[in-house]
Formats: sequence, C-alpha cells, structure tokens
Amino acid sequence: MKILLTGVTGYIAQRLLPVLLQHGHHVVCCVRDKNRFNTHNYPAENLRVIEADFLDKGSLQNLPDDIDAAFYLIHSMSTKTGDFEDLEQECAMNFKERIQKTRAKQVIYLSGIINEAELSKHLSSRKNVEDILAGSTFALTTLRAGIIVGSGSASFEIIRDLVEKLPVMITPRWLKTKCQPIAIRNVVEFLSGVIGKTETYNKSYDIGGPDILSYKEMLLRFAMIRGLKRRIYVVPVMTPKISSYWLYFVTATSFALAKNLVTSMKIEVICKPNNLASLLGISLIDYDTSIRLAFDKIEQNQVLSSWKDAQTSDLLKKGISQYIEVPVNGCFKDIRKAPLKSAESALRKIWAIGGKTGWYYGNWLWEIRGFLDQLVGGVGMRRGRKSESEISAGEALDFWRVLLANKGEKRLLLYAEMKLPGEAWLEFKIDENNILTQTATFRPLGILGRLYWYSVLPFHGLIFNGMIKNIAKAGV
Repeated sequence: MKILLTGVTGYIAQRLLPVLLQHGHHVVCCVRDKNRFNTHNYPAENLRVIEADFLDKGSLQNLPDDIDAAFYLIHSMSTKTGDFEDLEQECAMNFKERIQKTRAKQVIYLSGIINEAELSKHLSSRKNVEDILAGSTFALTTLRAGIIVGSGSASFEIIRDLVEKLPVMITPRWLKTKCQPIAIRNVVEFLSGVIGKTETYNKSYDIGGPDILSYKEMLLRFAMIRGLKRRIYVVPVMTPKISSYWLYFVTATSFALAKNLVTSMKIEVICKPNNLASLLGISLIDYDTSIRLAFDKIEQNQVLSSWKDAQTSDLLKKGISQYIEVPVNGCFKDIRKAPLKSAESALRKIWAIGGKTGWYYGNWLWEIRGFLDQLVGGVGMRRGRKSESEISAGEALDFWRVLLANKGEKRLLLYAEMKLPGEAWLEFKIDENNILTQTATFRPLGILGRLYWYSVLPFHGLIFNGMIKNIAKAGV
C-alpha cells in the first residue's frame, strides 16, 4: 500500500516508519523541513520525502493523490504560545480538506484516552481533532493511548529524571491518579496492525497495557527495576502552577509541556474494554517489561527517536535551512584553530560532544550556564542527546540544536536554543590539511546583546580554548 505518514520527525512516527517499510509499504513522509529528516537511515526504494506544512494550505499540493491510507500524527502540546488547540484544529481541518481530494480510504489517528466526564485542555483538543477528521470521504480509525513507555518517550524520560535525581520526593496529589501505560512496541503494533482492516473503519479504540497503576506506583516500580530506594510523600498543598514548575526544574520538559501534562495527569486515563488486541494478535507488554526493554535500547545505544528532538521552537517552525548560513556582518566571533595528526579521531570526539560526554572543558561552567538559562524559562542543559556517538540535523543537543552534521565535510554546526539577547552558533570543521577550526558566532540584539558578549568574554576565553585543546588531543 502507498501510505502518507505525517509528523515524521516526531517520536511515534520515527518508530512507525521502519516497521511500515519492513512490511513492504511505500511510504510518503511529510516534513516541514527536509533538512531535519535523515533519509540515510532507511532504504530508498520505498521511501519518498516531501515538504508540507499543514498550517500552509498551499504547501499541501505536494501531497500525492494516489495514496491508499494516511497516518495523522501531528500534535502541538509543547508549543510555547499556549494556543495549541487552535493550531491543532487548523492543521486537522487543512489535512482533512486535502486528503478528501486523494484516493485514501483510511486515516489512522493517534489520540489520547478520553474521560468523557472531564477533559483537560490537551485531551479536549485531541477529541476536537478526532471530531474534525470523522465523517469524511475516508474511514477514520482512532487509537487512544495514555502514557507511552519506551526509550526516548516523554513519559519514560520524565519518570526517569524524577526517579534517578530525587531520592525523596514531595509530590502533588495527582500522583495518586490511575492510568494504563502502554509500551511503545505495542503502540506501533496497533498502528501498523489496523492498516486496511475494514473491521476498524470509523471506530475508536482505547489502547493500553495490562497494568492499571497510579503515577506513584509507576515511579516506585521504576525505582525498583533500577535498584534504587525512593520515598514519595504526597501533599495536598501543591497547586497546578507549583506542580508545573516542579516538573520543569527537575525534568527535561519545557514549562509549556509541564503545564499541559500536569493538567492532564489529574484525570484518570483507563482503557474502555475492546477486542482490538485479540483481533490483531497483539500480546500486551506489562509495565515492568516495557521499562526493561527501554533500558536495553539505551544501553545498546539504539534509541531510534526522542521526544526532545520534536519540541516546538521558533527555529523548527521556520526551518533549520534558514540558519545554516552563519552570518558575518554585525557579529562577534571567537575563532580558534588547532592542528591534528588524526582527523578521524578528532571527528569521533566532535560527534560525541555534549550529553553524558560533556563539552571537554569546564563542564561545571556549562552546567551553571544551563541552570541560569532554566531560571529564565530556557531549555537548560537537561535535554542531553539521543545517541552517544551519532548525531543528525534537527536533533537536540543540550541547549543547542543541530543544524548540520556532515561527516563527509567533517563539519558540525550548532545553533543555541538558550535564552539570549541575540543569536549564537557553534561550529567545528576540519579542513583538508587536518586543521580543526572552532568558531563561536554571536549576533547581538541591541545594546543588551553587546553587553552580554563582553560580560561572558572571559569565560569564553577559558572554555573555548580548553575545549579545542582537548578535542585536538584526540587527533594528535
């Protein structure tokens, strides 16, 4: 079948894509920016990548008419503007209008488990999207999931942050809320399994694992699996706003996402009974096993996707191609060079920079800068990196975003997503003479930007000099 896959740079779609290709489907991937999607990870014969923005009707003409089915995997919950409901509604309406002009017989939508009596802003938006997509020329199959557990998933990483960082937790009341977590492997099995299944047309199904747990139980069982002793005390005095700040400062989530998550976590998300698992022959994975499977992937450095890479930012909205050309005029630059004996060794070190590896000099200074950024609502240093040795354009790297990662050109270009009175780039490039050039570029915004550059200049001299020296040691 010819399948249209939206949200391709998101967490779920990156897990689903290789399965669709393995099943022999021809997949048309919709991305807003081709530079963010690494096609080298997939076989080319059954894969086509097109640029389309579902907030821009004109770009949707790029969608082919001869598709058989489509996945709608577009969500905007982590947007900073707070109007993700309007964005999701507009995207859904534009998607529906365009897909109705194709030959698609089925649209598969991944939503959230809905408590009909009380809906959070997040779940209400998901339900609204479902209503928009229903009653079309195509059949709609809706799968409603709660907490998704897998390496790189938002739920898994938030739980991991809380358990591994805090031996004692003073927590809000929503930790007593019940939910039904589901392993990412099961989610992908459900998504791929309903393709072309006429029995599922114009129906919705709640999908979850075999366990019904409170968030507190999930945290404690995670700790047990990791061999950690943790104590959790639930108090009634934490307001939703305090709870949001608590999540924001302890975990890698943005404040916008933390606020929406807290609102959703106050509502129980338990599956209504259905026969979909037996219809598709799916064996549900329990919570403990899903945690162990996630760590198997992490330990093997095989995390396929991370929710952090898909976090909304102005850079991702505009397209990273607009930032690849590093400006020259009106900029401050710190340029350092070092000779290398082995370019390959130095390149491996550059490709492993950040995350657990660190920045090769003054890591405590980087952490302080990240903490200061977090205090003013920035991303801080919490995001880390998806893989310890591989990196691709569009991925998050601590408080940077990868713009270009080309081993053939021996060039890595990063763009700062921290809070700054201006814009910043950091570039590593090795030339044909085995000379490593490290360039930090800052384009200031007004007088405040210039004052910022001069105030941090002494630290830059220390950090950037130490960093290039330690990277160059690998190549000497």
